[in-house]
Amino acid sequence: MIHRKTKREIELMKEAGKVLADCHKELRNIIKPGVTTKQIDDFVEFFLEERGATPEQKGYHDYPFATCASVNDVICHGFPGTQKLKEGDIVTVDMVVNLNGALADSAWSYAVGSISDDVQQLLDATKKSLYLGIEQAVVGNRIGDIGHAIQKYAESKGYGVVRDFTGHGIGPTLHEEPMIPHFGEPGTGPRLKEGMVITIEPMLNIGAPFSTIDEDGWTARTVDGSISAQYEHTLAITKDGPVLLTDQGDE
Repeated sequence: MIHRKTKREIELMKEAGKVLADCHKELRNIIKPGVTTKQIDDFVEFFLEERGATPEQKGYHDYPFATCASVNDVICHGFPGTQKLKEGDIVTVDMVVNLNGALADSAWSYAVGSISDDVQQLLDATKKSLYLGIEQAVVGNRIGDIGHAIQKYAESKGYGVVRDFTGHGIGPTLHEEPMIPHFGEPGTGPRLKEGMVITIEPMLNIGAPFSTIDEDGWTARTVDGSISAQYEHTLAITKDGPVLLTDQGDE
């Protein structure tokens, strides 16, 4: 069942989204060669605590961390650890913020120092595909319109679009209906209605779109070792168009 939110619920989720966006903006100054993903995770948990918020994914199905930190060939759900990031890496930090019961979810891929042109082009294309999907998130469109816009653009650039993980509805629980694939046919799937709150979070690979899961049961990697990137926003469907609840303001 798809739960549509009231204007008040959306405003509360926007407050959670501001905390999350502010945290991502701070990470721009934290992420550099020599930093570990566990240090990033510790910073996020401290940042949220200072603002009266909590990391919703910590404890979700026994997930042990405040963030997912996915480096290079890790598509998503990477465990923070003690290995130091090095020049040329990319890391995707994904977090879900709970502020007074309202949720917001956003992932962002960061360059670690200077990165290659090929990897920068991947980041640019992944972010572009996110915003192309968001443009389709209007009342009366269907979920397939979002996925089709992302897939058409990403594949035109030669990237693999991950199928195994999707966006989703959110609030008051972390994962709700509907699922939001980042591929598909236009005019298919559930119709978008005012009050729906969803995440769009395309994951693009330089190589094949397929994934494999590590022994920890969480960490998803590209099957061919190619680099993967992800950008994600939480947004509300309104009569005036999509409203970003996790907008960083200067993206």
